[in-house]
Amino acid sequence: MIHQFKMAGYNIVLDICSGSVHVVDEIAYDIIAMFENNKKEDIISSLKDKYSDVDVKDIEECFCQVESLKNNNKLFTPDTFESKAGDLKAKTSGVIKALCIHIAHTCNLNCEYCFASQGKYHGDRALMSFETGKQALDFLVANSGSRRNLEVDFFGGEPLMNFDVVKQMVEYARSIEKEHNKNFRFTLTTNGMLIDDDVIEFANKEMSNVVLSLDGRKEIHDRYRVDYAGNGSWEKIVPKFQKLVEARGGKDYYMRGTFTHANPDFLNDIKQMLDLGFTELSMEPVVCAKGDPSELTEEDMPIVKEQYEKLAELMLEKDKEGKPFTFYHYMIDLTGGPCIYKRISGCGSGTEYMAVTPWGDLYPCHQFVGDEKFKLGDIWNGVDNTAIQEEFLSCNVYARPDCHDCWAKLYCSGGCAANAYHATGSIKGIYKYGCELFRKRMECAIAVAVNRAFSGD
Repeated sequence: MIHQFKMAGYNIVLDICSGSVHVVDEIAYDIIAMFENNKKEDIISSLKDKYSDVDVKDIEECFCQVESLKNNNKLFTPDTFESKAGDLKAKTSGVIKALCIHIAHTCNLNCEYCFASQGKYHGDRALMSFETGKQALDFLVANSGSRRNLEVDFFGGEPLMNFDVVKQMVEYARSIEKEHNKNFRFTLTTNGMLIDDDVIEFANKEMSNVVLSLDGRKEIHDRYRVDYAGNGSWEKIVPKFQKLVEARGGKDYYMRGTFTHANPDFLNDIKQMLDLGFTELSMEPVVCAKGDPSELTEEDMPIVKEQYEKLAELMLEKDKEGKPFTFYHYMIDLTGGPCIYKRISGCGSGTEYMAVTPWGDLYPCHQFVGDEKFKLGDIWNGVDNTAIQEEFLSCNVYARPDCHDCWAKLYCSGGCAANAYHATGSIKGIYKYGCELFRKRMECAIAVAVNRAFSGD
């Protein structure tokens, strides 16, 4: 399978199963498009007429080069992964590498589009005790096999509403690392309202990454991200974010925004973040219930796609100015990237990665928390809902029929199981709107990476 597109002045050809990315001239681009369904002489004849100023011998030579790439498994490479998909994922069965710790099922903001129901996850407000947090860390260590690096994300609601327990858990984790030959890497996701000097000092010492929630422009951010009195949070959090980022040396963080029907022109929000001094950025499309006022519509789709292209152009402009910035969805490594196991298996939700509620229940990921049929077990007794875990274990890119002919399947790994479930009722379905946006993002990401490779950035 191949995919061809033109962007940023380049003719780009992806060979999906080998992972090869080719940048070619117009003649090669046309030959590749015709190669599988036409005879050599017909291709040469057609292109001889189209490129009348080109010597036919050069067209023939180009055809031979394409043929050579195919023979060397760099073009039109057959898919040999499907038969191995189940076995690859089964190798990690029973080994957990990461936990999303729901340290607080409560929040000091009342964001209208919040998938977590303002931090309550459709249940009661709650704070995790240190005893539960300690057991969660012990559970992770006990079920991590020989893995040394373990990941823990402090999540909510708003984690800083239970900051003392966060600190206690980190202290405990550090105290057992050497004994168990483990290395904990912590992440904190926060809306910023409670950031102070103590939080900044602690985060700089202990957090490998800090995720900061900011939706960009003040009028957009304050439309949804409000407190319980209806007041916007932008002016309160931006100075705190700037102080934290400066203290971290401008690295090991990223701004995490959400764009909705209110701002499909989200590039303006990216520009606002840049103007504020932030360079590690993400803007995620909202995922919400059908008919929700913030839902992205079909009319928004062409606007959003155009924004992704303009974002790529802006990134290349900033590269030339010596002011590069990172956009999370455009981070791609053309020389390596994820191994084939990761490309086939996806995020590992429900198997390698789990969410823990304040009272110790286990769920496949944070987006399933509160839906009792997805409860896997708890941190004291382990996983007992083996049927659900087996469903997640069997969920790979080849388990989704709609992914079969998609050129992006080994880039998205089948997409988000939670989004698929909420869109179709099955974790093996697909969220079509999200798929279309993902494909556009990947084209833009690859175009940016190609440009940077050729410019030496």
